[in-house]
Amino acid sequence: MRKFLFSSAMIGVIAGGWNTVQATRHGPRDWRLVMLWLGWGLSAAVAVGTVIEDANKRQVES
Repeated sequence: MRKFLFSSAMIGVIAGGWNTVQATRHGPRDWRLVMLWLGWGLSAAVAVGTVIEDANKRQVES
């Protein structure tokens, strides 16, 4: 769990998620909001995949 919390990719995803939530709360509800959430979801998936891949590489090297 620590590898996810302290990864710079995950910190970026959390910050982006916060901005997405704020845009959802205060912005207009149109197609751009859907694209914003889709982009954030893809970024989160890439960040999680990167953390898992790095963990697997470290495990193989050990």
